[in-house]
Amino acid sequence: MPPKKKQQANKPARSRVIRVNDRMQKNYSYELTAPAGRDFHPEFQPELTPKDMLALGVFGGKYMTDTKKEFPESWFSKAKLSAKTRDPSLNYFGVDASQPLSEWKRKGWIHPDDPRGWFQWYCRYYLGRRVPEEDARQIKRWKAFRRHAAQIRQNCERGDFFCRPRQRQALLQWAYDSRKM
Repeated sequence: MPPKKKQQANKPARSRVIRVNDRMQKNYSYELTAPAGRDFHPEFQPELTPKDMLALGVFGGKYMTDTKKEFPESWFSKAKLSAKTRDPSLNYFGVDASQPLSEWKRKGWIHPDDPRGWFQWYCRYYLGRRVPEEDARQIKRWKAFRRHAAQIRQNCERGDFFCRPRQRQALLQWAYDSRKM
């Protein structure tokens, strides 16, 4: 078997275009320019992958039910999803820790490229999409969410999942592994 060709160090990876047609986005496309799961901004070090988050139960299982074609099939093999409505019992901590999308829109947290919010941005970033200005904004928001981890560490015994379960669930939804706090 011949050896695989190595990519030259100064030659960029070949990009790929993803086309999206779901309930919230029609005829949207984006380009993957970084390798999946790698080449993250140095200040962005999530503890959970999108696949991990879906398997743990986030957003009441309703978040990604119509977007499966956009993302790797493997992300959904153990995902906890709800076909009809949000079901907080599917969340890892069994509580509702989400605000409605209308509230996110009201606060100006939604970017037109990612109408579902932060997790949609993270899934696309993880796949390799890079939008420098939006990436910087979302990474700043992710870093600010860290304050919730500090509050759990300050107020809860390690591993006491009954202490601040909504805050722990919210952290999972921002790729912080609150099961280890």
